[in-house]
Amino acid sequence: MIALLMIFLLIALIVCRVPVAFTIIFTGFVGLLAIMEPGAVFGVLMVAPADAVQSFSLSAIPLFIFMAHLMLQSGLVDKLFAAAQALLGRTPGGTGVASTVAGVAFAAVSGSSTASAATLAQTTSVKMIEEGYKPTTATGIVASVGTLAGMIPPSIILVFYAITAEANVGDMIIAGFVPGLIIAAALLLTMYITMLRDPEAMPKGQRVGWMDKIRQSKGAIPIVLIFGAVIGGIYFGIATPTEAAAIGCLSAFVLLLLSGKMTVQGLLGAVIETVKSSSMIFAIIIGAFIFGHFITETGVTDEIVGWVESLGVHPLVIMFFITAFYVVLGFFMDQAAIVALTVPIMLPVVETLGYDAIWFGIFVVLMGEIGLISPPLGLNVFIVAKTAKRPTEEVFRGAVPYIISMIAVAILFILFPGIVTWLPNTM
Repeated sequence: MIALLMIFLLIALIVCRVPVAFTIIFTGFVGLLAIMEPGAVFGVLMVAPADAVQSFSLSAIPLFIFMAHLMLQSGLVDKLFAAAQALLGRTPGGTGVASTVAGVAFAAVSGSSTASAATLAQTTSVKMIEEGYKPTTATGIVASVGTLAGMIPPSIILVFYAITAEANVGDMIIAGFVPGLIIAAALLLTMYITMLRDPEAMPKGQRVGWMDKIRQSKGAIPIVLIFGAVIGGIYFGIATPTEAAAIGCLSAFVLLLLSGKMTVQGLLGAVIETVKSSSMIFAIIIGAFIFGHFITETGVTDEIVGWVESLGVHPLVIMFFITAFYVVLGFFMDQAAIVALTVPIMLPVVETLGYDAIWFGIFVVLMGEIGLISPPLGLNVFIVAKTAKRPTEEVFRGAVPYIISMIAVAILFILFPGIVTWLPNTM
């Protein structure tokens, strides 16, 4: 009963727009006071911050964030989109495909879904609308593709999940690669189905000569090299995730220097934004540690696992309800909050059903990505609407087909979990 009351308190505070980190810390603190002596509770609070953030693997998070900000300043996204558009722009819906390809490529060096959506909106959605794309189609594509940064490695939220679930960080990062490509393919398929239903929604782009295609394609070379250095180093065991993130930062710094766009003010801004984002994530991790301690003390996880085992129904039925639960949860919470609050409770349940921690990480992040483009929160939708200067309702309408396709992919992963775990198992 105490656990249920604390969950209601937590949801109420989130609805009241209290910052997620403070909400989790406060709820965990109140819950502990309800079941423990005050002295023991303050003892937990004294050791929790250090215990929560002392993992060496956590240092990869600020490094990946800093790498993303350096990439943004180098103008790499513009070059990626120009290269993809030159190669694909003349085909029906070519600029939309180019936007998706650029989004996948940028996700490989960004790690932040919101940053990816904002950057793509500035570069691609406006261009598509100018070419005659329906605004709902153009903005819906960009908002959906922006979510891929949470899945395709190196992903900040996957690192966060690995720390929360006590899973291997390297395995978790690599596990996102194949699912990320499958989601991108599902988004492209959805886009073409939309085009078949309404050919005017996505017109052809401009024809580009072969010499221009080759020249524009050179802009994509740096991202291939950086992605290969970071992810290849982790996959082949040459570098730890933290070491690979440091290599990525150095590569991004060199790229920014060679681009001629490096300024002291820009570097300072990147450092400040990195510190702000990292502080928020670390605060959530501390809160999750305190809240998780409360959940452990109540024993509610063991009770839920026992209850699920006693049901005697097929695991797929349970997973159907878990999927519905996460879809609804994504309407009101961001990815970090979902991971921090649900993983300590739901991971043992999912493992009882025969799935492992790596698979569950991909599943939870995918559910969070769906939430990023679903009403009423839909953070990516609000970012794209503001950046592209379009009505929010319009972007939500454009994102609906892509929400359906991402739910279909989630069902595919439930039915065939080996799709997710195959690549990390080959490391």
